[in-house]
Amino acid sequence: MPGTRKLGRASDHRKSMLRGLVTYLLETGKIETTVTRAKEVRAMAEKMITIAKEPSLAAKRQVLAYVTKEDVVKKLFDEIAPKYADVNGGYTRIIKTGPRRGDAAEMCIIELVGNEAQKEDKKSKK
Repeated sequence: MPGTRKLGRASDHRKSMLRGLVTYLLETGKIETTVTRAKEVRAMAEKMITIAKEPSLAAKRQVLAYVTKEDVVKKLFDEIAPKYADVNGGYTRIIKTGPRRGDAAEMCIIELVGNEAQKEDKKSKK
């Protein structure tokens, strides 16, 4: 597992929560969560996208072992991974949105980066 944050949970609960968050991120393209959770989700989501870039049965089984919904795995292999075929990492973006009202935890939005946005960023840097 890429991250080492415990997130205040037992290991089985933590792994289950991260699997659910990664699945939902790949399903919808965007989720709102705390910054520490988002950093953990980013690591695993980018790992799943990198594995899915190779369209083999072994890669599909590796992703199915982590992602909890089969239709999300199909979407990952058919739609998401081909978009990032020529990109090495940096598939997600974390945008901080401020503190949560109840406990003042730092909140953020984590989303998948589109290729159009990356091309515009490169043009603006030049």
